Amino acid sequence: MAQWDWMKEVKPGCDQFNSLHEKLIAAWQSIAPTLQGSMLHFACVKGSDEDLGNLEYLRDTAIQARIATVQVFIEDIGWDARTRRFVDLEQRPIETLCKLYPWEWLASEAFGRHLVSEPCRLLEPAWKMLLSNKAILAVLWEMFPTSPYLLPAYRDPARLTGDYVRKPIPSREGANVALRRNAGAMITPDTYGREGYVYQAFTPLSETDGNFAVIGSWIIGDQAAGIGIREDHSAVTTNASRFLPHYFI
Repeated sequence: MAQWDWMKEVKPGCDQFNSLHEKLIAAWQSIAPTLQGSMLHFACVKGSDEDLGNLEYLRDTAIQARIATVQVFIEDIGWDARTRRFVDLEQRPIETLCKLYPWEWLASEAFGRHLVSEPCRLLEPAWKMLLSNKAILAVLWEMFPTSPYLLPAYRDPARLTGDYVRKPIPSREGANVALRRNAGAMITPDTYGREGYVYQAFTPLSETDGNFAVIGSWIIGDQAAGIGIREDHSAVTTNASRFLPHYFI
């Protein structure tokens, strides 16, 4: 909501592509009947103020949709072998879990093997792993090699000519991305990469006064709900890149 408040203060009378709050509440309202009055758990990792802040905002919108909620950390989720259910610290069964935690990390946790028996419903669903997996870039290019909305992408860099970007298959927020250009290479540090890489043709980002900007979109359910702009002095957008508000005249 920060960029909406900024617009009202700095650019009154303008508009913004931002219906995030209203669509989140509406989405929770559509989900509420399927919960049948049960508690909705919200989970993220300990020690991340950013994740906790985002999670608490999501939980607040669920509360506004009149859903009973409770917050729990991923590290505090247990497994009850007798009832074969995930439980929180109060031994309450976790029937539906909204998480800010990558699926591939969740599956590798000590209790991750129990997920295959579907002991609870998870938001976001498991199919989201396909969308967060960079290997899908190569698959999409193979399926639609003439699409104007795609860049050439392969698992083998030898199939590309010219500058390219190397991206770890599972990764987030610019971690371990490498730009390979005639002028040299730039690599962002982190711990991703052991699963392999995808190689995609390079295309420059919009640049103004040495700042590179990229537009991200929010999708709530199946509806577009707004945009957010990230800006950085680096050509690779990371989790430390500045968030810029926007407005329409």
